[in-house]
Amino acid sequence: MFIDSHCHLDFPEFQSRLPEVLANMKAAKVSHALCVSVDIPDFPNVLKLAQENDNLYASVGVHPDYEDTPEPTEEFLVDTASKNPKIIAIGETGLDYYRMGDRSYESMEWQRDRFRTHIRAAIKVKKPLIIHTRSASADTIQIMKEEGADAIGGVMHCFTENYEVAKQAMDLGFYVSFSGIVTFKSAKDLQETCKKIPLERMLIETDSPYLAPIPYRGKTNEPAWVSKVGEFIADLRGVTVNVLADQTSKNFYQCFQLNRVI
Repeated sequence: MFIDSHCHLDFPEFQSRLPEVLANMKAAKVSHALCVSVDIPDFPNVLKLAQENDNLYASVGVHPDYEDTPEPTEEFLVDTASKNPKIIAIGETGLDYYRMGDRSYESMEWQRDRFRTHIRAAIKVKKPLIIHTRSASADTIQIMKEEGADAIGGVMHCFTENYEVAKQAMDLGFYVSFSGIVTFKSAKDLQETCKKIPLERMLIETDSPYLAPIPYRGKTNEPAWVSKVGEFIADLRGVTVNVLADQTSKNFYQCFQLNRVI
């Protein structure tokens, strides 16, 4: 059985399709999925999904791309995560300089402050981090080190950086998660990185509704298709699909401090 370690089932694309999406997961042998929060106003919908479905989990946090949104406080994150057992992680959080454009480095301090808030909350509540980094890997790793993120660990989600960045993250106790991007023909460098990551440190995800893997590229992604990510990586690594599925599922339970569900 596969596990989708990162999806956004609260997004509008799924509002009228949830029963179908859950049925598709079952048919594709995807046992569980983690629904990831991106802002505070929509967080109640994320939590509701997890509370109403035994095979869904939730996180709480605010994505670095969301600038004009209520800012999460350390107290809010700790209090919310500690009260709800279906919340298994803090995030997604991190840094994203991709859309910085002509703005100065200094003007992105709000992102760095927000990232630090999430790390501090995760350490306090003892729940792992879901980290997003785009065009900001050096600062991401630096802040992780400065704030002691190795005390709690977590996952580098939708990883697209090089092996050196992955190694630095793994040295801090983090897992590395691959999305449908790894299946793209243009992703040769990422595929080479994927070959080097120990299977014991790897997760797989969809980041749905985005980044549908081959052969569904361009369509609305969904958790069932994490199986295609797993199948591609198994072939890339020269292991059986069962080995890849079992190991990444085991890693999920270890990363998020859960008792394994058989």
